[in-house]
Amino acid sequence: MTNFQIGAQLYSVRDHCQNYADMLETMKALKAMGYNTCQFSAHGKDITAQQLRDILDESGMTCASTHISFAEMESDLDKVIREHKLWGCKYPGIGGLPVEFRTAEGYLEFARRASKVADQLLDNGMHFVYHNHAFEFYRFPETGKTGLEMLMENCSPSVQFELDMFWVQMGGGNPLDFIRKVKGRMGVAHFKEMNGTPENRNAMAPIGMGNMNWKAIMDACDEIGVEFAMIEQDNAVESDSLHCMEISHDTLARLGGRF
Repeated sequence: MTNFQIGAQLYSVRDHCQNYADMLETMKALKAMGYNTCQFSAHGKDITAQQLRDILDESGMTCASTHISFAEMESDLDKVIREHKLWGCKYPGIGGLPVEFRTAEGYLEFARRASKVADQLLDNGMHFVYHNHAFEFYRFPETGKTGLEMLMENCSPSVQFELDMFWVQMGGGNPLDFIRKVKGRMGVAHFKEMNGTPENRNAMAPIGMGNMNWKAIMDACDEIGVEFAMIEQDNAVESDSLHCMEISHDTLARLGGRF
């Protein structure tokens, strides 16, 4: 069984999390499947921080990590800290690099600003986590480095990386290699499946319905001391998002995943 705990990234079931009542029932459904922890993301904006705490309490779930906006972190970090303490969550994170930073110079500017936020979060017992996509693997001709390399080299050690296995592979990276590259800097990972299609493109799928080497990925995450891995399927809402999460849960449970 894995040392790290596997949870549900609520972005996968965002179609069921747009109001208090629906989100509560969704969390209860995830709990019944075998999930015990989650990542807050893309829920209805009218659901208050206290209501999220109430949902956790009533469903029996915990919140291990979040995705919020970088603008919110910079503009009102005290509120971010206060809410994450309310939820018992020590991994506040962002779901992607804001568009304005997606240049060679922009990555360096983001590294500077994210480091400042991350250092303050660490002073409060929390860890800033950065979730990648494939565009960070573009190699800039003016630097000879990828965006992800520039972040890894220029961010404070307090900045952690929430590697998304699908997007690492989509960007041309080897997930196993990159897991080991962020040793000591990844408390939370994202598990997302990649499948082929008859149209000759890569697609997301429930875990177990694609081709990624999940046993090796899980072993590598244990090797570097990952604490949580969140299952995410962005396009699950196009079919039956709760059923997709059940397939993913059952696949990883059979492989020894701890929930």
